[in-house]
Amino acid sequence: MRAIISLAVATAVASTLAGCDRQVAVEAPPRSTEQAPSPSQKSLIAVPINADTTALKQALERAVPKTLWTINRRERACVKPQQVKLFGKEVKVTPPIACTIVGRVTRGPLRLRGEGDEIIVDVPLNATIAARDVGGVLKGETATGAAMAHARVRIDITPDWRTRGTARISYGWTKAPGIDFLGQRITFTDEADAKLKPVVRDVEREVNREIARIDIRKQASDVWRQSFTALELNHENPPVWMRVTPQRILYGGYRMEGQQMRLNLGLEAITETFVSGRPTDPAPTPLPNMVREKPTPLLDVRVPVLADYAQLQPVVDRALLKRSARPFNLPELGPMMVKFGPSTIYGAPGGRIAVGVDVEARLAVRSGEPTRGRIWMTAVPNNKPGSAEVHFTNLSINGDTDGVGGDLLITLGQSPGFAPLIADALTQNFARDLGELQGKIKRAVDQRREGAFVIRTRVDGFEIGQIKAYGNGLYLPVRMVGGASIDYRPSGR
Repeated sequence: MRAIISLAVATAVASTLAGCDRQVAVEAPPRSTEQAPSPSQKSLIAVPINADTTALKQALERAVPKTLWTINRRERACVKPQQVKLFGKEVKVTPPIACTIVGRVTRGPLRLRGEGDEIIVDVPLNATIAARDVGGVLKGETATGAAMAHARVRIDITPDWRTRGTARISYGWTKAPGIDFLGQRITFTDEADAKLKPVVRDVEREVNREIARIDIRKQASDVWRQSFTALELNHENPPVWMRVTPQRILYGGYRMEGQQMRLNLGLEAITETFVSGRPTDPAPTPLPNMVREKPTPLLDVRVPVLADYAQLQPVVDRALLKRSARPFNLPELGPMMVKFGPSTIYGAPGGRIAVGVDVEARLAVRSGEPTRGRIWMTAVPNNKPGSAEVHFTNLSINGDTDGVGGDLLITLGQSPGFAPLIADALTQNFARDLGELQGKIKRAVDQRREGAFVIRTRVDGFEIGQIKAYGNGLYLPVRMVGGASIDYRPSGR
């Protein structure tokens, strides 16, 4: 694979009340206990397997003899009778000439190469053939010849991972064996061909037998079993893991790459992302039958993007501190100077966010003790489809005070300068964090090694879903779409 990173923290911190003369009992909105989901999606991860054909070559070297055939045979007519036409009739001028044909055909070292989806076995042939005692005149004449045989092999894999091959062997003489005698060229290709035909059948049989011994199932089983795992996508700040649970294994043929037969396999798997320590590995299942279907890699991951409420608190506090430098102008009441204590932010039921702020307020036209208490605001986070900018709607204000001016704080909370100020602060913070997240992901996903796997990942795009408030944070589903491949490389490879 290929990697992916997410920004998330799953804690909520409650702030202590401060800035008041005495603690005020306030009935806060209930806290949500609903946790943001660990998203899961079905992905198709390319997992090519390389099968080394060196063992096949070695087996064929052992199986195919060096000397393919020998000959030692007396021929009654190595040279046919010579005739001339005399007075319209054919007249023999020389009798047929007998001889003894001896020789052999040997092979050179086998060569294996790939050509698309075929394994080519090149078999160089060398022929040495002699005609001896030709009519008692020619004591010995040696003919040499050369040929190249090609075994074109196609491999098929059955659904239960057995291999079988189909070999077609062809050959042609690059130099036909023969000698010159009495002005004639005597060739021995017919004799050689007759001997080579059974040899060709033997080579085809050996090729098919050795192909059946290629153990694809063992490698596929190793990859399948070890793919039930969790892959680290980001080490810290925060730790992010993707758990892979294979469902099916697809086979889309093979190609030869040098001495390697590269099988095009794909794992169809459930991919789950976790923002935490390493999740437990799923329990492996036995290797299923493969499905003959060309795998098209698709990494489809729902990245859990959580904005921790504790991270949002200082943003709200800074905005309120800055705003307290000038008075709030309340309709019909006049200006009010307000001091704010630390805020409390958490998730409330119904997908709402709760913000509580301790206040100490004093109207400019009044003297005496200020009005102290807490203002609570709840709101629903919202974003437009595909947008990272989060707004808060359905604002609701309530409060509780320690004096007769309780309605005063309600009026303050409902003033144009209070709730929109908090909503704006939250909106700016979340949009900025999400922008940093996407940049971080794009920089991080490339290539990394995780155990026996080399993961390569690319990100083609992000799709942003609908935000929702949970007990452990503001959750914005981000779909990351791209491709991923995992090369299985046990140690030492």
